[in-house]
Amino acid sequence: MTAHVLLMTAQPGQQGGGALLGFLPFILIIVIMYFLMIRPQVKRQKERQKMLDGLKKGDEVLVAGIYGKIVTFTDEDKAVIVKVDDNTKLKVDRSSITVLVKASKDKE
Repeated sequence: MTAHVLLMTAQPGQQGGGALLGFLPFILIIVIMYFLMIRPQVKRQKERQKMLDGLKKGDEVLVAGIYGKIVTFTDEDKAVIVKVDDNTKLKVDRSSITVLVKASKDKE
């Protein structure tokens, strides 16, 4: 048994590449997770932020399942007034807007 352990240890002329090869599967898993999970999520977040920053008066949006048209923005542009019906207006947080249904044609 002791002879077998001594044979497994690195000899003076050999390189210790076994440690790198041991970690190679873990490194590959991390790289695959980055390209399949993390990178697409970051891309979606950037697209969503770009959509939220590009909102303007007159855009039709979807907020928590409710369709409406943006009437105005409140102070500091953190909230939006959305017109749902002729007599109904909702004040919603800008980040709660999920989809830009139709952009307004007005250039403001």
